[in-house]
This record gives sequence, structure tokens and C-alpha cells, in this order.
Amino acid sequence: MNFLNTQETDKILDLVIDYGMKLGYALIVLVIGLLAIRFLLKMIEKLMQKSGIEPSLQGFVLSLSRIGLKVMLFISVIQMIGIETTSFIAVLGAAGLAIGLALQGTLSNFAGGVIILLLRPFKIGHFIEAQGYTGTVDRIDIFVTILKTADNKKIIIPNGPLANGNIVNFTDVETRRVDFSFGIAYGDDVDKAMNILKSLISSDVRIMNDPEPFMGVGALADSSVNITVRVWGKTDDYWAIFYDMNKNVYEAFTANGINIPFPQMDVHVHTAK
Repeated sequence: MNFLNTQETDKILDLVIDYGMKLGYALIVLVIGLLAIRFLLKMIEKLMQKSGIEPSLQGFVLSLSRIGLKVMLFISVIQMIGIETTSFIAVLGAAGLAIGLALQGTLSNFAGGVIILLLRPFKIGHFIEAQGYTGTVDRIDIFVTILKTADNKKIIIPNGPLANGNIVNFTDVETRRVDFSFGIAYGDDVDKAMNILKSLISSDVRIMNDPEPFMGVGALADSSVNITVRVWGKTDDYWAIFYDMNKNVYEAFTANGINIPFPQMDVHVHTAK
């Protein structure tokens, strides 16, 4: 039976001790690194909460940071053990490039979601118009934004084109202008109609005095004299002012003998002799 000589035994023992010490140091670094990552993530979370960053973006940033930090820690630990990481990093880079090319559209939506959550052109509950759709923002995810229309339809818009397109935010301002055009018949008293309109405007407490309401003859149309009215009110009162004013003007004009014309056509029949 052959036995290892003393020199070979010493080499094996030295090798075991060397790798054992490396493994021990690596385990210590791993434990300390995991604790440091946990502490760092808590600090990042507190900073984002103080900054008022959207909860959706907070969760995504924390997840991305957790994965990135743990990958870096893993590479550092296996380097300490003595494993060559150059090829490993090259493989990760190539895989990342391939995934990026395959998910180009998805990454565009992801970038758009980050921009929306950082710049906040709108928030949950805002009424917006974007990408040909109008509705209330129901949810902002990292890849898509979900709108609820007035008739309770769900509209899912990818964040890529949304972030790069035009967005009309109807809720983000405190006041809005309400525009009207009231037609009266030719021959009716324009000044009388305007006085009626002024009375209705002054009696509506929702209509603001500053900016001052505007009124003027906007057009001499085919069958009516159109009076343009522009008033200001709070954004929340916009539709209430619009619908109530139309109803009140119709009733007031009718009660005061102001005719509201409608399109008419005169047909003349010529009899051949």
C-alpha cells in the first residue's frame, strides 16, 4: 500500500488551510455584505419616502438595487475564493446585451415609466388626455399607465409613447375657463340678452370675479347672432358650471322672449308653365 510522503501531505494541508482561510474570509464578507445591503436599502427607502417619490417607483428602485448589490457582492465573494470571474462577467454582459435587444420595446416602456414617476406630469386621480384617450389615472405602473374613462372603460397605455407624447392634464391646475356660445335670433335685443347673461353669471357663486368674465358678439352666423361668454371657476366646478349655465340660459331666454334659433331651410317650388 502506497502512502503519501510527508512533502505531499504538507502541500495538501497547506492547500486546505489556504482555501479554508479564503472560504472563511469570503463567508465573513458575505455575511457583512448582506447586512450592509439591508442597511443601505433601508436608507434608500427612507430617502425616497422623504422625497415623495411614487410608491411604484420606490418598489422598483429597491428591487433593482437589491439585485444589483447582491450580484456585486456575489462576484466579490467568488473572487476571494479564487474563482476567475472574467469569463463570468463577459457572459453576463453578453446576456444583458441580448436581453436588451430582445426587449427593446419593453425597455422603452420601462424608461418611460421611470420618467413619468420621476417628473410626475400627472398623478393617480388626475383627469388627463393622452395618446388619443381621455380618462382618470387609475394606476401608474413601471411599464404601463391605466386610465378609467367616464363610462368606466379601462385603457392601458404603454409608458414609452406616453412619456414621449403630448399630455393634457385637466386636474393639475386649480382654475379653468369655461367657454360658451349662445345664439339668439336676428332682430332680438342683443343688449337685453347680454344683461340676462350678466345676471346669471353674477348670481352663480362658483364663477370667479378675477379673472373677470368676458362677453361679446362672437359671430354673425347663418341663422343666429352668437354671443361668446367666457368665465372662470375652480377645476372641480367646471362641468357643474357648464351644464347649469346652459340650462339657466335656456330658461331665462325663454322667459324673457329671447328666441334661440335653429337651422331652417326654405324650399321654393317652381311650377313649370
